[in-house]
Amino acid sequence: MTVTCCIRYQIDPFQKEAFEAYARNWLTIIPACGGDLLGYFLPHEGTNNIALALISFSSLAEYEAYRARLRTDAAGAANFAVAQEKRFILAEERSWLTPVEG
Repeated sequence: MTVTCCIRYQIDPFQKEAFEAYARNWLTIIPACGGDLLGYFLPHEGTNNIALALISFSSLAEYEAYRARLRTDAAGAANFAVAQEKRFILAEERSWLTPVEG
């Protein structure tokens, strides 16, 4: 059964471009570490401080293996460090979703 991690970011709207660069870096890092990245989504209309990311895995065990690889990935560590330094992410929430099948 596929599971999808939905990450909801509360971002500093005055640093949207910095978050966009951060998100763009994950476009290669996440797949390299084993996640099926469905995408990062920036605020466009309406609320200006909420961004989302959707990453799918074949199971929670695959997610745990991905997290282990991510912890040792130099590019991932560098991207996390930039986010901590610039503080454009104010809060982060994770929800786990499964698809509705017909």
